[in-house]
Amino acid sequence: MKRLTAALMILITLASCKKESVAPQGPSASELDLPETPYDYISINLPAHLTTNVLLGPGQNAAVDNDNTPATNPTTNEGATLGRVLFYDKKLSANGSISCASCHKQENGFSDNAQLSLGFEGGTTRRHSMSLINAKWYGRGRFFWDERAQTLEAQVLMPFQDPVEMGMTLDEVVSTVQEQSYYPPLFEDAFGTAEINSGRIAEALAQFVRSIVSVDSKYDEGRQQVSIPTTDFPNFSASENNGKRLFFLPVSLGGGGCIGCHSTEAFVNPDNGTTNNGLDASSADDLGVFEAINNPAFLGTFKVPSLKSIALTAPYMHDGRFSTLEEVVEHYNSGIQDHPNLGNALRDANGQPVRLNFTEQEKADLVNFLKALTDDELTNDVRFSDPFN
Repeated sequence: MKRLTAALMILITLASCKKESVAPQGPSASELDLPETPYDYISINLPAHLTTNVLLGPGQNAAVDNDNTPATNPTTNEGATLGRVLFYDKKLSANGSISCASCHKQENGFSDNAQLSLGFEGGTTRRHSMSLINAKWYGRGRFFWDERAQTLEAQVLMPFQDPVEMGMTLDEVVSTVQEQSYYPPLFEDAFGTAEINSGRIAEALAQFVRSIVSVDSKYDEGRQQVSIPTTDFPNFSASENNGKRLFFLPVSLGGGGCIGCHSTEAFVNPDNGTTNNGLDASSADDLGVFEAINNPAFLGTFKVPSLKSIALTAPYMHDGRFSTLEEVVEHYNSGIQDHPNLGNALRDANGQPVRLNFTEQEKADLVNFLKALTDDELTNDVRFSDPFN
């Protein structure tokens, strides 16, 4: 009898262990901190200077005229909410250590404070992480420094599949999303059914990224108090106003002509496209857009990002070579190299690289203006924060 009882106890224990070992693993919906009613991602109160065309120079237009949102993927609150979860989900990397947000940090203007970002196994990316702010208003609609992605919907899937960044296949991404209990309701809310596929993942991520727009910097506050951007802003210091003047004025009138490349008041370059800004006299290791678009005119050229919240996105340039805004300004002041594809705006009347010859005070003023483009509201907006508990 004792032997029978002992045997039964062993069987019960084994059965209990077996049951525990096959219990579902992974996080549940309770690990997400999402509001019962989705946050509002579409009713953005755009100031007039982003919706109205004020002629700032050749090729200038209103920021909204450069919206790259496709008719097939309009942003919805539910879609952007799903995109936010996907953006922060580290399970979508090969070892569960990296998410999109790992290289595009909200506190760093959706860029990375490292020169090169770390991938899932500790490898480094080839280029510096570009800020995602105002991606919606890049009219060409192409993404990455070399513009190899023809749309934002294409771009958002590429880091998952990069062998350094996240190390997944697209099928693995889809299956991993399907395995998480919190995703089916989010997909149903966003798309009407719980079906999960790569196309829907791309659309939701793109909706979230397009909703990251900057409208609340000190610049935006001052701009709403004047009719044209070159008028002194009442909320600016004398230094900031002078820096703004230098930013907008062409070189021929004693300014820096910065608005020529960081155009529109979203401070992005929607029309003129990629450019070479004279970082080097030649291109050898990194050929820029030429690698994606095999045309000699693109050799050594790179996409121009928005300057909104630029003070938060150090280091700077496609390779992160400059640690401070002061270094960036000094490059344009005295360090532009004579690259064969140097942008025309950076050549003087004799065809030589521009030398601005700013005084120390003027350089400091320009830096102070750039700092006034910081959008602290965006940096602290819960809509764009990590939703995982």
